[in-house]
Amino acid sequence: MAAPQARRWGAGAAGRRRLVLLSPLLLVPLLARPAGALVEGLYCGTRDCYAVLGVSRSASKAEIARAYRQLARRYHPDRYRPEPGDEGPGRKPRSAEEAFLLVATAYETLKDEETRKDYDYMLDHPEEYYSHYYHHYSRRLTPKVDVRVVILVSVCAISVFQFFSWWNSYNKAISYLATVPKYRIQATEIAKQQGLLKKAKEKGRNKKSKEEIRDEEENIIKNIIKSKIDIKGGYQKPQIRDLLLFQIILAPFHLCSYIAWYCRWIYNFNIKGKEYGEEERLYIIRKSMKMSKSQFDSLEDHQKETFLKRELWIKENYEVYKQEQEEELKKKLANDPRWKRYRRWMNSGPL
Repeated sequence: MAAPQARRWGAGAAGRRRLVLLSPLLLVPLLARPAGALVEGLYCGTRDCYAVLGVSRSASKAEIARAYRQLARRYHPDRYRPEPGDEGPGRKPRSAEEAFLLVATAYETLKDEETRKDYDYMLDHPEEYYSHYYHHYSRRLTPKVDVRVVILVSVCAISVFQFFSWWNSYNKAISYLATVPKYRIQATEIAKQQGLLKKAKEKGRNKKSKEEIRDEEENIIKNIIKSKIDIKGGYQKPQIRDLLLFQIILAPFHLCSYIAWYCRWIYNFNIKGKEYGEEERLYIIRKSMKMSKSQFDSLEDHQKETFLKRELWIKENYEVYKQEQEEELKKKLANDPRWKRYRRWMNSGPL
């Protein structure tokens, strides 16, 4: 009596375990979306693209193109004349516009090898519903223009804009430097030595007015500043190698050069313990001051000599110098009338 009851309990427990294991599997058909091979909204919709064009799946590109041309001429809205019993592509009665669009869609699907592969895969694997949607719309929404071409054209356009913008800024800077006594005196001395100013004042058959002579002398001084005087910093002449296009092309070379320079720095000064040269000292000073190379190059030579005399490449010396500069700035602001008015206004508060 006990043995049959135990067997029934055992059988019932085994059945419950099988039901628990099978329950997730029973939910799969309920949750999974049934997908047919031909889905509305994908490619030719519920029509077979091959049947639309009247070709087999093994048809070549030439056969597909020939079938498309024939059907396009037949169902073109401007030329189509319906006949009794006429049927559109896919063996369904259709209007000329619908038939023409369906033929065009079928041809667009089958003429491209990659799209045709996706379509054939959909016909062979209809159960991968969401994958087919992804491949179809990813190809439709992908830009037809090569991204590399777009990037190249954009970089070239930016480089051209940079070139003309820098030259415009450079000409303005030269006009400004022509008014700075330091550069104007140097340029005038060079022009006198070369006799350029005398030539500008010479009177020939066509007598020049004072304004023409002044403009000519001004152009001579500007040309001398451009060609003869060493201009550093932000007023330097624009170089083609500084354009974005050439910077991208030369990026691997600059990277390798920096790695080699950094390795030499570590080997010479950190491992072997060599003393810094003048170039290395100025580099450390520039980094401590957080100045770009063009900003540091624009400084006067006597300022750089002062930095070297005070040994500012040493951290402690630079901290002392920095504190002195801050105190000097505070003194200047304290004696500045505008700063005093501003402080009084801030202390009194808004009216």
